[in-house]
Amino acid sequence: MNPNSEILQFLGWKQNDLILRGEHWRLLSAIFLHANLLHLFFNGYALIILGPETERIYGMLPFMGLYLLAGLAGSVASYAFSPNPSVGASGAIFGLIGGLAIFYYLTRDTFGEFSQKQLQSMVALVFCNLLFGFSAGGVIDNFAHIGGLVGGLLAGAALAPRYVVNRNLAQPVLERTENALGWPGAAGILIFLLALVQVIHPPI
Repeated sequence: MNPNSEILQFLGWKQNDLILRGEHWRLLSAIFLHANLLHLFFNGYALIILGPETERIYGMLPFMGLYLLAGLAGSVASYAFSPNPSVGASGAIFGLIGGLAIFYYLTRDTFGEFSQKQLQSMVALVFCNLLFGFSAGGVIDNFAHIGGLVGGLLAGAALAPRYVVNRNLAQPVLERTENALGWPGAAGILIFLLALVQVIHPPI
């Protein structure tokens, strides 16, 4: 329950001065580390709740892409705006919320009220979690959460499947299609994040 800062630093927490010196891998390694068992429990629980639904919608590989891009976006936002070292999968998990939200937004005409209610639930979830984060007295890395959410929205917009109703058949059929620009779009987000790291002057 008591994190050892030296061990977390060695394993790869986000530390701005070390990233500035070229240890960019910390932006990704930090999302696989946690400060203590309680931190791991809450993030693990959130992943159990959100992960299966997101993977079922997106598929395994797009889910992994969404998770990693959102986690990286969260770390980049934390690097840009917070001088404090940080660890945790919260940015990636916020990215899953963003990924689900953008999917339900894109399918609001196809799935109607169901998508609208799910989208409202995602908005309420984000609001409650951000409110809790900002009232926690600086213990929580809110920049990572916001960055992960934005990363999840962008990656989700690229990788989310599309559903259309084919009315050319005797009975209308709901068909799933993949966004042709999905993976190129995800690659573009990755390149943008990596380029952003090069121009950021982080607080130390």
